[in-house]
Amino acid sequence: MGSEGTRCITGAMIAGQFVEVGGDTLMKAASKDGMSIFVFNFYSNLLALSFLVPSTFLYHRKRAPPPISTSILCRLFLISCLSTTVQTLMNTGIRYSSPSLASAMVDLVPAFTFIFAVISRMENLNLKHHISQAKVIGTMVSIAGALIVTLYKGKSLIGDAFKSTEMRASGIYLLDKSEWILGAFLLATASITLSLLFIVQTWTIKDYPEELVVTTICCFFVVIQTAIVALIVEGISKAWTLKADMELVSVLYSAIFVVAMRSVVYTWAFRKKGPIYVAMFNPLKVAIAFGMGVIFLRDNLYLGSMIGAAIIAIGFYVVMWAQAQEEHTSENHLPPSSAPLLSTKSDYI
Repeated sequence: MGSEGTRCITGAMIAGQFVEVGGDTLMKAASKDGMSIFVFNFYSNLLALSFLVPSTFLYHRKRAPPPISTSILCRLFLISCLSTTVQTLMNTGIRYSSPSLASAMVDLVPAFTFIFAVISRMENLNLKHHISQAKVIGTMVSIAGALIVTLYKGKSLIGDAFKSTEMRASGIYLLDKSEWILGAFLLATASITLSLLFIVQTWTIKDYPEELVVTTICCFFVVIQTAIVALIVEGISKAWTLKADMELVSVLYSAIFVVAMRSVVYTWAFRKKGPIYVAMFNPLKVAIAFGMGVIFLRDNLYLGSMIGAAIIAIGFYVVMWAQAQEEHTSENHLPPSSAPLLSTKSDYI
């Protein structure tokens, strides 16, 4: 892939991070008003499916997609199961914590994706080589940073002044420590599951390169699964009634931009560049989420979150530097020390 194509994918991935954080922020705001996250998952996927189905038919009106084998269909079902798990864990974790913590914990995804890529042989690892050593060190540093974000909040840097005023006026109290830790645990589990999802998605799209078809079928399975989960948790209650306020806005936004459009873009990136390339953009969500959380949700910004996020970023870029060195060396036959940071000329990392 040429530099123009790489820039296109990079721009789309950066836009995807803004889209995700926006969806997290709207969902958090709606859940504060009492919206059920399980019903939210169902409605957002159902609406996304109603958008994806006609889009898929229009795209393939002149060229029918290849037939889907049993193996591919089984993989699509597995993807939907992992996706449902990620959505449920992520949204529940955000409800107990904040979008800022969610974005920090998702920084684990590059590290876990690298581990799964090695296990699945999508990534080569030779511990006798300094490049592989750098990848391992960077991965461990990222995990250490995520643990700091989870277990250490520290001093509140901003937000206390208007937060205390709002608490006295409305009787709203900050989340206690147990809820924060529970939310962090759920988000960490979601990050591990998301990493595994990246590997399975790449495996599938490489064998069946039809992004819209893959996304639509997976969304269909997810609609069924989220409906079952919502019925088990909420039963038949008023939770299924969407209010024409922040609840409806968050569902519409999530369905169109997060579930539908972003999913297609990510699937396309998996096919072109591989799972680690997609995972490498997750650290951008930290800065975006911190800003949006403080501005729109009046979240506190804690010292522990800042320190942990910085450590995660360091570990992440060590891994990316090592990958750039490896790729530059293999394609241009140059010494590893001469490869520039994050240089890439291939279609697959």
